[in-house]
Amino acid sequence: MSELLTAIGLLFFLEGLLLAIFPSRIKSMLEIIKNTSEKTLRSFGATFLIIGFLIIWYIKS
Repeated sequence: MSELLTAIGLLFFLEGLLLAIFPSRIKSMLEIIKNTSEKTLRSFGATFLIIGFLIIWYIKS
């Protein structure tokens, strides 16, 4: 359970860091995402999900 909380804390830290350092870039990226098709976003999401799973699996084994 503590590993999960650590991972969530790290996620919040990185998100906050990016928003604090690059606010205008984040806004332009959100505009690009808004104009991207759902199929493309779903593909990117699935790809990142698999990559994240493989990284965690590699670390844990």
